[in-house]
Amino acid sequence: MPKPTKGPRFGGSPAHQRIILANLATQLFQHGKITTTEAKAKRVQPLADRLISKAKRGDLHNRRIVLQTVTDKGVVHILFTEIAPKLAEREGGYTRITKIGPRKGDNAPMAVIEIVTESVEDSRKAKAKGSAKKAEPAKAETKKAAPKKAAAKKSEKVEEVAVEEVAEAPVEEPAEADVETTEVADAPAEEVAAEAEADADAKA
Repeated sequence: MPKPTKGPRFGGSPAHQRIILANLATQLFQHGKITTTEAKAKRVQPLADRLISKAKRGDLHNRRIVLQTVTDKGVVHILFTEIAPKLAEREGGYTRITKIGPRKGDNAPMAVIEIVTESVEDSRKAKAKGSAKKAEPAKAETKKAAPKKAAAKKSEKVEEVAVEEVAEAPVEEPAEADVETTEVADAPAEEVAAEAEADADAKA
């Protein structure tokens, strides 16, 4: 249900206001979008959505109801044959209001009201892209943190390799020491054997 309007009527009388809104709706259907004040755009939006809903039904009865507001038969033909089929998938929200800043001269706030032409899937994709763009800063922060984690992992690996080398070095040294001790142990035994042979020869 449209929000009740506040403030003075456009044109002063109810009849004049109906004519102003009908002309705005006619121009909107004819050109696809129009530039007007925010107040008029907000006031004509529910009227345009209601007329589009009737045009989507497409029967003669609704065409005659639309002709009571939009008296131009050519514009009504465009509404029923071109605009309504494009909005067949939509269940509402046929128009969009975009604020464009104040008007020169009287500084009145201006806006552009237009008919939403993209499909429902395209609008969903656009929303998904918008949410993805919002999520990109968080991803960038995680990417910045990733090199730090990688550097930390590399340093841990270097430390592990150093520890392994240090652990392996003492293991190799005792092996060499064992070889040296065996060699040293073997040398006196040979000398003792040679001395024993020399003593035996001397006794003989």
